[in-house]
Amino acid sequence: MRYAFQVHYIGKNYSGSQIQFENGRLRENPTIQSELEKAISTLIGGKPADEYIRQYKTVFSGRTDKGVNSKGQVVHFDCEQMIVASDFVYHLNEILPCDISICDFKEVDSSFHAQKSAKMRYYRYEFVNRKYKDAYDGDLMRVKYEIDLDRMQKSLDYLIGEHDFTSFKSSGTLNPGTVCFIKSAQCQKCGDRVVIDIAGNRFLYNMVRTIVGTLLEIEGHNRTSEYMKEVLEAKDRRCAGMCVSPYGLTLMKVEY
Repeated sequence: MRYAFQVHYIGKNYSGSQIQFENGRLRENPTIQSELEKAISTLIGGKPADEYIRQYKTVFSGRTDKGVNSKGQVVHFDCEQMIVASDFVYHLNEILPCDISICDFKEVDSSFHAQKSAKMRYYRYEFVNRKYKDAYDGDLMRVKYEIDLDRMQKSLDYLIGEHDFTSFKSSGTLNPGTVCFIKSAQCQKCGDRVVIDIAGNRFLYNMVRTIVGTLLEIEGHNRTSEYMKEVLEAKDRRCAGMCVSPYGLTLMKVEY
């Protein structure tokens, strides 16, 4: 039987979502996947964490980097046992660290695949737009100069549709594909916080964070919104802005 569920997590204490290997061996760095699999193995298989051998392997809808959060990551795994959803959710959440939780647990068809079946992914990036710091800013990036929200929205509009996003792809990924379809890209200001929501069928390595960095390049240097179009058409990473901090980036939802 195949089961799927949502995972919520705060990513700052983990080396990304995916289990990492080095020279064919599992690295000791804690990840969201390693914590999930240890908890599932403990709950279903009765194996304590120190005997963890990936008894139940999980498949994520997508990879998130160190520091990135989730409110909608989707995961599936296979298990021969019949699982009662309410009991499983309660007990697994009791085992998991306080910054990871699951919900919306259900049995799915064997053809369902958390990554391959996904049609759309929704990300949100949030930062503080204020000159002075506040104790409650947490890990959010703070931009001290004033943001022109209308110009930022016009810049984002150039990303809508299907494009080659090579300019926004960081090195370090083995996936050669660079074409993505962006369904929507919007920004808004809530008090002194700027929120950027982007939805697309797929995203390249560090793509959202580099898009935000390019927006800040435009704002910080008082460029026109057309600069975003120039960067997009250049297909050259050197033309885009910096890859901003992962803190503030959240995977909000995955659509199937």
